[in-house]
Amino acid sequence: MIDVVLPCLDEAEALPWVLERMPPGYRPIVADNGSTDGSDQVAAAHGALVVREPRRGFGAACHAGLLAATSDVVCFMDADASLDPRQLPLVTAQVVGGDADLVLGRRVAATAGAWPAHARWANAVLARRLRRAAGISVHDLGPMRACRRTALLGLELADRRFGYPLEMVLRAAAAGWRVAETEVDYLPRAGRSKVTGTVRGTVRAIKDMRAVLSEHQGQRTTMPA
Repeated sequence: MIDVVLPCLDEAEALPWVLERMPPGYRPIVADNGSTDGSDQVAAAHGALVVREPRRGFGAACHAGLLAATSDVVCFMDADASLDPRQLPLVTAQVVGGDADLVLGRRVAATAGAWPAHARWANAVLARRLRRAAGISVHDLGPMRACRRTALLGLELADRRFGYPLEMVLRAAAAGWRVAETEVDYLPRAGRSKVTGTVRGTVRAIKDMRAVLSEHQGQRTTMPA
């Protein structure tokens, strides 16, 4: 069994499609972050383990789901139907096979409107900074990803906002993990995104990620020679 953490805030519309497409052997853990649209009830009705995280923040939801997971390999993915759970085996294969320690799903837009231009540009800029900061060949901060659960807990991720996915990659690279990418389809999400759906949301996510990058670079410059 492989646990799949799905951070969730008001995704009742998308959850049925997402959970119905979960592959055999993959257990969904919906980390509800204070939804008011009945997302938790929808998730439970579709067989997901529901974890409630009252403290708001994308990273807070992700980490609550991670703490609830029990499988050796754990996955993360958005709950908004922008990613197809049936492609999870593409992301987990290298981890399960021992060829990589962290695999990110590199998003490829399935339709012209799946990835708004402002969000695609912001992702490219952050990925470029990440390559320079961590020295790894990564082109997308893909929200679909897989790694070993115990090893991830050992990284002691501290961010509880939108910087959580970036901090995961930075700390993994600093720890000498083998980080890889594999292409996955990026679909038009259900409903309106809290991040990519608005410029304001994208700017907020960038701000959180820049803070994580700055902290990481500061730690590197203060390390003893």
